[in-house]
Amino acid sequence: MAEAGGYSVPLLARAPGDILFRLPGQSVSAAAFLAAARALAARLPADGPPGALVGAPRGGAIGVPVVNLCTDRFGFALGFAACLLRGRVSLLLGDRSAPRLAALAAAYPGLHALIDAPTPDLALPATMVGTEPPAAARSGEPLPAFPADRLAAIVFTSGSTGEPVGHRKSWGALAARSIDAGRRFRLRPDRPAAIVATVPPYHMYGFETSVLLPLHAAAASWCGPAFYPVDVAAALAACPEPRVLVTTPLQLRALLAAPGSLPPLARVISATAPLPVEMAAAAEHRWGTEVWEIFGATEVGSIASRRTVAGEVWQSYPRVRLRQSSAPARVPAGVAADDDPPAAGVAVHAPHAMPWPLSDRLELCDPTRFRLLGRRTDLVKLGGRRVSLAGLTRILTGIEGVEDGVFVAPDDLETEPTARLLAFAVAPRLTSDDILAALRARIEPLFLPRRVVRVARLPRDPLGKLPAGALAALRAQADDA
Repeated sequence: MAEAGGYSVPLLARAPGDILFRLPGQSVSAAAFLAAARALAARLPADGPPGALVGAPRGGAIGVPVVNLCTDRFGFALGFAACLLRGRVSLLLGDRSAPRLAALAAAYPGLHALIDAPTPDLALPATMVGTEPPAAARSGEPLPAFPADRLAAIVFTSGSTGEPVGHRKSWGALAARSIDAGRRFRLRPDRPAAIVATVPPYHMYGFETSVLLPLHAAAASWCGPAFYPVDVAAALAACPEPRVLVTTPLQLRALLAAPGSLPPLARVISATAPLPVEMAAAAEHRWGTEVWEIFGATEVGSIASRRTVAGEVWQSYPRVRLRQSSAPARVPAGVAADDDPPAAGVAVHAPHAMPWPLSDRLELCDPTRFRLLGRRTDLVKLGGRRVSLAGLTRILTGIEGVEDGVFVAPDDLETEPTARLLAFAVAPRLTSDDILAALRARIEPLFLPRRVVRVARLPRDPLGKLPAGALAALRAQADDA
């Protein structure tokens, strides 16, 4: 759809009667969702003329954003759509602590919040997203569309590698990736998929698969409880076939360990961390389904997929291309972008987004296929040799009786000759000596941890990631012990 000044992308690419979201006991059609989003948009405070805020390129003004603090998936989706309709930019972040929100308010003067439950300690002006049934659909109104280069969201990283960093997302880039994901996973209009996601909607993975995907592909997203195994089973049972489970390796492990069965699954999709082939094979065998992984990052969104048991090669999404880059990325005119792209690496080229070098090490087979070698920050140097912390962690968690674990490196590992690695393990039935003995039989002596610290649980976020700050605090506690 073309319009003056460039290309325009509709908010929805679904028929009015198509089901977009399923709440417990209620289904929400595209028409009802749009009516509810319009009603919410009318209650948002004005920020200049509606529709005046566009995605200014690098360094441009973005207006006053709205931080979406809704925890319910449907309320979150309504809030995002209402901000688009009102001409506001959505801020999406996982750390919703008072200090983080205070820092965000200082960075964005006039910041407004969307909430779906009373939040007494919230020191921000807020609009409550109602929990009442969606507003009745109104006929005859044109379907809203927005310029592809409009800045729609600023999505913050999880903080697993340092302080959370915000990345700008244009509406065109978000919509294009949703359309491509629908094509990749063969979502058919004659048999719309029911998506049950165990991941929160404010993370890029959950945002794309459970909020954006139903807007542009033949899918409806479940908006009730779906975190613990019993909730996941109940959510799947409440949805019609074909069912797609969107989850993480940590949650997949919990589901496999839980008793009972799940309703028939057409597909399982996993992301946020590498999925062991053995776990994928176990899930496929137990549930009679296919297990796929999505590769992506907050900086670029989802860009590729693979069926885990089929091999290590990833296939990019239909309109995504990968090219080796040796120079800093340049921002095309009219594209919403961050200020400081990485200097080099394998760069992602996708519609309505600037080329962006990845933080991961990739071996390109061709512009659409690659092997993942690991994150650049994952490699540490010890005794003149390099080792992958993720690889060591996989060995640790592969020990029978270890329910969770992680290898960490001290800050002075590469400068202090006597520095050694440290390992944390959740293993109620094992001693530290048991774990160390098992590691000694599996890895070289140089890479053995100085200590194995047993803990009741690791400080993982809802996605199963370990924020850098929480991991640093855990390491400090071990040093003081």
